[in-house]
Amino acid sequence: MMTTPSSPATDVLVIGWGLAGLVASAEALAAGRHVTIVDQQPRTDLGGQAWWSFGGLFLIDSPEQRRMGIRDSLELATQDWFGNAGFDRPEDEWPRRWAEAYLQFASGEKREWLRERGVGFFPVVGWAERGGSGAIGPGNSVPRFHIVWGTGPGIVAPFAAAVEAGEAEGRVTILPRHRVSELLVEDGAVVGARGEVLTDSPAPRGVPSPHEQVGEFLIRADATIVASGGIGGNHDLVRAAWPERLGTPPTHMLTGVPAYVDGSMQAVSASAGANLINEDRMWHYVEGIENWDPVWPDHGIRILPGPSSLWLDATGARLPVPLYPGFDTLGTLAHLRRTGHDHSWFVTSLKIIEKEFALSGSEQNPDLTGKDVQLLLRSRLAKGPTGPVQAFLEEGSDFIVENDLETLLTQMRAMPGGELLDVNRVRQEVLARDREIDNDFTKDAQIAMLRSMRSYRGDKLIRTAAPHRLQDPSAGPMVAVKLHVLTRKSLGGIQTDLDGRALDAAGSPIPGLYAVGEASGFGGGGVHGYRALEGTFLGGCLFSGRQAGRSAAR
Repeated sequence: MMTTPSSPATDVLVIGWGLAGLVASAEALAAGRHVTIVDQQPRTDLGGQAWWSFGGLFLIDSPEQRRMGIRDSLELATQDWFGNAGFDRPEDEWPRRWAEAYLQFASGEKREWLRERGVGFFPVVGWAERGGSGAIGPGNSVPRFHIVWGTGPGIVAPFAAAVEAGEAEGRVTILPRHRVSELLVEDGAVVGARGEVLTDSPAPRGVPSPHEQVGEFLIRADATIVASGGIGGNHDLVRAAWPERLGTPPTHMLTGVPAYVDGSMQAVSASAGANLINEDRMWHYVEGIENWDPVWPDHGIRILPGPSSLWLDATGARLPVPLYPGFDTLGTLAHLRRTGHDHSWFVTSLKIIEKEFALSGSEQNPDLTGKDVQLLLRSRLAKGPTGPVQAFLEEGSDFIVENDLETLLTQMRAMPGGELLDVNRVRQEVLARDREIDNDFTKDAQIAMLRSMRSYRGDKLIRTAAPHRLQDPSAGPMVAVKLHVLTRKSLGGIQTDLDGRALDAAGSPIPGLYAVGEASGFGGGGVHGYRALEGTFLGGCLFSGRQAGRSAAR
């Protein structure tokens, strides 16, 4: 095997070319440093997980919010963040500091910093993680989910462009198919990395590539930044870290990130002295559906649901208050895991689907991703589901479409796992819900909540269907959707200070070593605490990459 010659020296070595790694590279480059970027994937995967994302960003008191009549403030967002996070461990000291700093960033220069780089936003602000458990409980008190115009590729583009411009100038070296297996430590400082060169691969973006080794490499650097992501593509690691508070880990899960999100750099970083904290904190979705056109193994897509669908567990029992679609991700996950079953159900109508079902992912939103205004108007405001949602209705193995409730129940029972369903219970839940709709008054908190939500212009315009009976023929046909647990994010990781410097078990910075993005729990080793507010993963990559890139350059 061939060994790549040692570099006499790059100023900054970045391990991983996802959003956080690109931001860190761009910041170090802007400070006049030479940057070397390595990644185990082919060049087609530049941008990492962020490229596949819906492009949601958490902003506070933005012009978009104000135009929609939303009154937000740093104080309200801080109340929501800390009520959501539930910081309760001694090692949460740095995550708390990161949370405070990130909130200042999100309410201050974040939007303008992005606008200067050409990033724009869809004008309607979404309301994700609505909570419903009280003012200081989980959830966003107001809509804060700002969709980047261009989705994931749109947020990646300016930082990828900066890096590629630096490459053209000879100030950036990009090395695909370089997998790091060891951080070089000399006299207590990290001075670079070594690893394996993998065989070239023509694999398209996201498709698994071979791991055949054809050489070795060693790169020395003044500063090394770990930007390698989390563990969501490795189900064994997810199950090993699964906390008891979330019930038992699922036997069957879908994968919401490419297979290369394998967590391999966590152990490598720990071997160099980095302190890993909050590994039991994680963020997975329960509205996963099997992708009828998969890119990677067990590829799942998340439904971004509006509030109207009836949510039932595998036996047909309705989920308790306030576990409605889009309200409390981890509360719903914990509840469903305690049932002992790996799936649940939406029972809904085509009218609800055409208004309320969005699919997570840049490839599932060609109008927003392609910045196509005409397609957006046709797909979001015209009658009928969007094209990608319609494709799942026609091709997706988890969708059942029938004209009447009894046939729908028969088909649900015929699905794998359908034998668990108590059809009498489901029938009772549907009929009871429909009776409540017939009156302007209700004791059903979900119906009261969705009526209230339509007072927000954004929800009424594109996200919340007018309340109606599920069995209303004019709203039909009826639809059932089988839902699965979908792996996504690690909320813990390498502990860092506010400069992104990796800390050891004693809390001291390790000279020369930094961590960013999901590898650092999006900052500090877990800026979200136990729960995320949505739109905060990409934002955590931006902020932690910016902090560490500037610090490493110094």
